[in-house]
Amino acid sequence: METKKLGNTNVTMSAIGLGGMPMSVSGRPPESQSIQVIHRALDLGVTVIDTADSYCKDESDKHHNEQLIYKALQEYKGDTSQVILATKGGLMRPKGAWTRNGNPDHLRKTIRESFAAFGGEKAIDLWQYHSPDPDYTIEEALAPAKEAVEEGLIKFVGVSNFSVEQIKRARDVVEIVSVQNQYNPWYRQPEFDGVLEYCEKEGLTFLPWSPLGGSNRVGRLKNIKAISQLAKEKGVSVYNIVLAWLMAKSPCVVPIPGASKVSSIEDSVRAADVKLSGDEVANIDRATAS
Repeated sequence: METKKLGNTNVTMSAIGLGGMPMSVSGRPPESQSIQVIHRALDLGVTVIDTADSYCKDESDKHHNEQLIYKALQEYKGDTSQVILATKGGLMRPKGAWTRNGNPDHLRKTIRESFAAFGGEKAIDLWQYHSPDPDYTIEEALAPAKEAVEEGLIKFVGVSNFSVEQIKRARDVVEIVSVQNQYNPWYRQPEFDGVLEYCEKEGLTFLPWSPLGGSNRVGRLKNIKAISQLAKEKGVSVYNIVLAWLMAKSPCVVPIPGASKVSSIEDSVRAADVKLSGDEVANIDRATAS
């Protein structure tokens, strides 16, 4: 698979990653099935797996996805030395809800718990602050990440759900290599709020979360004529077209579609070979303009 650099580092990553969330939230598949998905992704050349401490059912289940991914890597028969584990901290799951927690003490604790979930021996490849908490400044919330880098618990730091101004403030605290914001045919805000342009200009990797629109929208992709017709013409799935469209937007974009079935990750990876012309991208742009 095509590879790209992680931010301004010398670390390479696959052009398409694997999102782990569907394997650990409510309605998740059996563990054995999730491990098969992760192993198949690795077989296909995927080298970046995105997770979070909050990818779980509730607070009693915290770090489930991190532990699952680590178990899958331990059981994998092939080489995992190039795999980038990208996790996040800063969201809580009380009774299954999603709430923010940028308390520095909490973040110090959860960074250590994530480090332990990944085996407790190797620095976390990429730790991302999941979402800004208005109760704490960017500077306060990212201080624990800077400390963890200095302690050798984290190798690289990223941010998620950040504006350009917030990214700039984060970079004054600690080196930032990636930004993970929502981006899909129904939510194109990164094109208009300056975040995508800023990432490209500054050499930061942009990881679109929910690249296919999420479980509530993914089934409606076939109803967007510009996408469905293009998929038919090229003999690929509508999901391939959307992922290819995102990658065509900027060389800094690395989609991380979630998967809980082997067939899903197999399909997503095919998007790396789908190339869209400028006119084809423009047609999708017009069809998805809000």
